[in-house]
Amino acid sequence: MTAGRQGSLLLARHGRLLAVLTFLALLVAAFELLGADAHFSPETIQQGLLRHPVWGFLIYVGLFALGNLLQVPGWLFLAAAVVALGPAHGGVVTYLAAATACVATFLVVRRIGGDALREFHQPWARRLFAQLDSSPELAVAGLRLMFQTMPALNVALGLSGIPFSAYLTGTLLGLPLPITVYCLFFDQVARLVGSGG
Repeated sequence: MTAGRQGSLLLARHGRLLAVLTFLALLVAAFELLGADAHFSPETIQQGLLRHPVWGFLIYVGLFALGNLLQVPGWLFLAAAVVALGPAHGGVVTYLAAATACVATFLVVRRIGGDALREFHQPWARRLFAQLDSSPELAVAGLRLMFQTMPALNVALGLSGIPFSAYLTGTLLGLPLPITVYCLFFDQVARLVGSGG
């Protein structure tokens, strides 16, 4: 088989996966070129939440969702919300924004890539999908406990072919505990920094 033929088969088999990776890379590059990454600093997020309670929340949710697509770690948004609003209010706001961000990434990636990861037929892939398919809600909830809103996890689950309802249920069940733990942690850090200054 010629190299060109092999390349065509690879593109045909993994074209949707390549489309997702290309989309994400172009999105990151565009934001870096435009200098828009400054909007993802903790200070900017805190100021937005404090100055505009309603619009600030909506902007926060939008930035969290966009940040997830741009592979920005979710803890940055959580820390900003806890410092700006306190652990209880900041935790609730972050939970709503985190769930929205995870869902947005899932839907965008699913729209572009479908269930592209199902095209891998190696034994490890079959074992992984068998575990995921046996109880997708619990699998997603367990992954949320370990990895929270990790952007790469949302991309992988978006390409996994699991039903959206299972993804949503697992996300809503799995996020509260780690968000609570992080809220308490960041609140303690803020108190220590505040008392030290």
